[in-house]
Amino acid sequence: MPVYHIDTQITEWSSMAKSQLGQVPGLISIEANKPLPVSVSRTKGYDMALVAVLEGPEFVEGYAKFAAQSQAQTFREQLFDDTIAFDLQF
Repeated sequence: MPVYHIDTQITEWSSMAKSQLGQVPGLISIEANKPLPVSVSRTKGYDMALVAVLEGPEFVEGYAKFAAQSQAQTFREQLFDDTIAFDLQF
C-alpha cells in the first residue's frame, strides 16, 4: 500500500535532520528532499532522500551513532516504512 507524506511532515523531518549540523563531529552538510519529477520512475518507490556529507570516512561511525539516537531518526521511523542506507567515499 502506498504511503503519502504530508509536506509539513517532510519539512519538519528535514529541519530536524539539518539541526544536527554543528552537533555531529565531521558533519559538513546535510540535505533532505524529494526526487526531481524526471527521475521518479527510477526511484523504485523511494520518495525521499537524505544526504549527509562528512569530512572523511573516520566520521561515519560517530554520525551513525548520533543519528540513531536523534529525534530526526525517531520521526523518520514514523514517516517511512522502508529505508536504504549506505556510505560512499569520493
